Amino acid sequence: MCKITTKLLVACTFLGMMSCSSVNKVNADFTPTDYVNPFIGASTSVGAAGVYHGLGKTFPGATTPYGMVQVSPNTITGGDNGSGYSDEHKTIEGFAFTQMSGVGWFGDLGNFLVMPTTGELHKIAGKEDNSIQGYRSAYDKATEFAKAGYYSVELTDYNIKVESSATPHCGILRFTFPSNEQSRIQVDLARRVGGTSTSQYIKVIDDYTIQGWMKCTPDGGGWGNGEGKADYTVYFYAQFNKPLNNYGFWSADIPDDWVRKRDEVVSVPYLTRVSESPVIRDKKELEGKHLGFFTEFPTKEGDDVELKVGISFVDMEGAANNFKQEIASKSFEQVRQEANALWNRELSRIRISGGTEDEKIVFYTSLYHTMIDPRIYTDVDGRYVGGDKKVHESDGKFIKRTIFSGWDVFRSQFPLQTIINPRLVSDELNSLITMADQSGREYYERWEFLNSYSGCMLGNPALSVLADAYLKGIRTYDVEKAYQYAVNTSHKFGNDMLGYSPEPLSISHTLEYAYTDWCVAQLAKALGKEDDAKSFYEKGQAYHNVFDKEKEWFRPRNADGTWVAWSEDARIKEWYGCIEANAYQQGWFVPHDVPGMVGLMGGRDKVIADLTNFFNKTPSNMLWNEYFNHANEPVHFVPFLFNQLDVPWYTQKWTRYTCEKAYANKVEGIVGNEDVGQMSAWYILAASGIHPSCPGNTRMEITSPVFSKIEFRLDPNYYYGKTFTVIAHNNSANNIYIQKALLNGKEYNKCYLDFTDIVSGGTLELYMGDQPNMNWGV
Repeated sequence: MCKITTKLLVACTFLGMMSCSSVNKVNADFTPTDYVNPFIGASTSVGAAGVYHGLGKTFPGATTPYGMVQVSPNTITGGDNGSGYSDEHKTIEGFAFTQMSGVGWFGDLGNFLVMPTTGELHKIAGKEDNSIQGYRSAYDKATEFAKAGYYSVELTDYNIKVESSATPHCGILRFTFPSNEQSRIQVDLARRVGGTSTSQYIKVIDDYTIQGWMKCTPDGGGWGNGEGKADYTVYFYAQFNKPLNNYGFWSADIPDDWVRKRDEVVSVPYLTRVSESPVIRDKKELEGKHLGFFTEFPTKEGDDVELKVGISFVDMEGAANNFKQEIASKSFEQVRQEANALWNRELSRIRISGGTEDEKIVFYTSLYHTMIDPRIYTDVDGRYVGGDKKVHESDGKFIKRTIFSGWDVFRSQFPLQTIINPRLVSDELNSLITMADQSGREYYERWEFLNSYSGCMLGNPALSVLADAYLKGIRTYDVEKAYQYAVNTSHKFGNDMLGYSPEPLSISHTLEYAYTDWCVAQLAKALGKEDDAKSFYEKGQAYHNVFDKEKEWFRPRNADGTWVAWSEDARIKEWYGCIEANAYQQGWFVPHDVPGMVGLMGGRDKVIADLTNFFNKTPSNMLWNEYFNHANEPVHFVPFLFNQLDVPWYTQKWTRYTCEKAYANKVEGIVGNEDVGQMSAWYILAASGIHPSCPGNTRMEITSPVFSKIEFRLDPNYYYGKTFTVIAHNNSANNIYIQKALLNGKEYNKCYLDFTDIVSGGTLELYMGDQPNMNWGV
């Protein structure tokens, strides 16, 4: 019988983490959290990136693995904000309890913004340049500290130390105040990254407790500045450890015809209107368009004041129950220690040896970043808001999850999870299936955010995740319904009408749809649906229809069949038939039919020469560029093409080069947007020496590991192997080329594995050298 402590029961039940048996096998002396630096990627800076997309856009605050709550500092509300935090900003406007991680579009969440202050009450954050005064504060960068599950900083304007930690559904803030007769904690209920909540409610329950909600609609900006159709309500139950003897509200009267989005809510007229709102002290509850709350008290030097908050997306009862179940009786230190323990258990799914200290930090921080989303959307009692906006109760078979950045994460993030966390993959598929079912739409969303069909990016990435999971044995969902919704999705968004997708974005659309139609073909074949398999396989050949044989490359077409004008620089012109890419980058995306692609492009030798040119022209800093632009997803499979062209030493060379140049132990350590785990997952797999080249089949490419030993712990509920280990003998920064290989002690001369080789357990040994062995793997 499995023995498990009460505090770990919540982790196993609601995080969908490890099986009980595997939890107990974590070695106490192995603490991967020592190698997590949450500041890696925590910048939106366009200047540092040299391009409009900025850098990693991660957040440094406290969270738990796949937790609903993230208690993090926020430095910006408007602008291109992503996570609400960017390292180059010199002030903090508050500490919010929900954040997005690494998104490239205009961000959302950042709800329940808390700020400790002293002296005069300000109702707005103000401007960083101090042109408009507010409650924001400068902070001492030298005091800013973050670990997995913990964050702290000193606010210099108020001389207040702030610390945060979290449980899966709750967060905690601890403020260490100076001596002051007018100390304060204030909460901006309207605030939201990239806009505002459009209505709020708050009620004082007793001398220590408040509860309420914040409704966020597209009218308030947020996800995609409203274009992402985010429509959700955040419920809270918050308890102070200091009595509410002197509290109040502010309520701004916002005219009905005012726009309340990303730029408007930080405009001078809007800030002026909020700053002039009256202070209300004679009420216990209030509803309005722009509310704030504060509680004031005298403090002595070193006084600690704590605020604990339960969050729910279901209702106020859910927030209160989450609070009572997870955090009500716990001290700050207990919450911090338990968060750290949850991270150590989760990060222990992979264990590494070798590499430098910085490389270990990059590895475990990358793994950490892959474990933020898709996050829990279910309350502790199993209730969640479904695709019909109604409350549903889980049947216990899966945890409802949210934030599926499909166009990004089908490439590396979900293939990684098929190895180390198949339960998570199952949860996500069940979440997408139930959303399609409950909403009545009966097709899959490509970028899901809190049940919204946001329409962000393109393609049908859920079909890739579904086919990849099914072929790898992850089948804990309604397979027939899942398949039907896949077919529906392909018919709704695809190349059916013309055999290709016309402008705009003709190349990207056509190639992405062709790939996912091939994925449906693989699923149909596995299910014995031969006619469907044949039909979808043929649809997977649609990439031929946007290849111009005269120009010898992919070229966008109009709806009437004509080609879009070509120019000398057509291949490297961004947005020429492509999204966030050029035709040179997107054109390699035919992962499901490399021989067919090579035939169109003029044969193996010509393709190898063109690929070599593609990589050789890439700048050494790996920032956004016209060639191998690792800062964005379309090229993420490209290094592995060399394996399939029988020159695997080039795959080894360029993946090691990318691991070295595109990732680093610093704030600017991710060359592009983190994209909800995708950039980090690519590193985890490539640095481990294995990576897929085409999710939807079971081939895993072998490449050059960064580390001398990588051990994957396998889930016994899905796979009969216990561990899969990659050992790189004589590995170093110079010895990047594979000389020979052994699989389970036997000579192995293929540059790829089958997925069953991994999940059956065993050992892949690679012998490394400083020169290519052109006889291995071909």
